[in-house]
Amino acid sequence: MTSHQNTQTMKPATAAKKLGVYLEATPAEFQEGVVSRNELSALQADPPEWLQELRRNGPHPRPVVAAKLGVSIAGLARGGVTEPLTTEQIEALKQESPEWLQKERATQAEVRKEAVRIKEKNAERAEKASGQES
Repeated sequence: MTSHQNTQTMKPATAAKKLGVYLEATPAEFQEGVVSRNELSALQADPPEWLQELRRNGPHPRPVVAAKLGVSIAGLARGGVTEPLTTEQIEALKQESPEWLQKERATQAEVRKEAVRIKEKNAERAEKASGQES
């Protein structure tokens, strides 16, 4: 008896998310088809020109925009940024440095600091607990 393995596929939206690109900016054949895990791996390993161009210039999806600006996705929404942005628009926002962006970057920095503090505290606790066991 031979084992028959089904190829796992994903919707274009899922593949676009994994590739870090804005679905509506991808070629029609990508948007209309399904993507197998092997195809996704191939796209990641050797991205075609359209994928390289999208990653370089956008438009970028919100998670990518947020990361490039150093803010959270919620921070983007609070700042009124709800649409995908191109790399050029992101750079312009950085140069302009509006008040909301400064505030959200400061908030994000505090969140990161707190996460590091909590991680260190938990590591300390774990160390003490393992020290008491011996």
